Amino acid sequence: MTRNEKNNLSSMLNETCIENLGESILYQWIVKIQDFIQELEDSKLDPESTRNCDSNISVPQEIYTYMQDNLQEGAEELPTVYHGETIVDRKSVFQGHAATVTSVEQAKKVLIELKRNKKIVNATHNIMAYRITNDTNLIIQDCDDDGESRGGSTLLHLLQISDVKNVIVVVSRWYGGIHLGSDRFKHISNAARMVLTSSGYITQNKTKKKHKKR
Repeated sequence: MTRNEKNNLSSMLNETCIENLGESILYQWIVKIQDFIQELEDSKLDPESTRNCDSNISVPQEIYTYMQDNLQEGAEELPTVYHGETIVDRKSVFQGHAATVTSVEQAKKVLIELKRNKKIVNATHNIMAYRITNDTNLIIQDCDDDGESRGGSTLLHLLQISDVKNVIVVVSRWYGGIHLGSDRFKHISNAARMVLTSSGYITQNKTKKKHKKR
């Protein structure tokens, strides 16, 4: 392939990644690549010539290498992001997102990638907290309200009492125009708990142990 063709393919695959943030995209990449190769082959055909249709289009080795390299880089730099169920109250919508992170830089990258999603970046608030254990077993933690006062500390407190480490949790809130008062903190906490539980960061056994200690 020419450099221009490779750049076009790279842009197309990156768009697919962004559109399906947090989901497995290997199959979609293969389909996109097959379509791309088909278009290249069609563009190079003599208009007067005919050929048999073949649905089993082979993917060149250089493209498979490109896919493997990008998947490996993505797995290292951008972990899988899990998205929780939404909570709706008086037209306000809350949704949690969580991912495994092992450094502050990785946590920042997850947040940046989340905000590349049009729906998430347009949320009224994207509240965030993370807890990370470094090489010396010290815990690095931080939170961000993103305009929702005490929202970040609510998430950080949940991570602390649940003893969750090496995780970033983000709760997106789309304001519905009606003030929720203190109920908003309940929804922020529940949205975070739902995604942390569904993605396996919080287990029932861990929750029970915390209750027993009290």
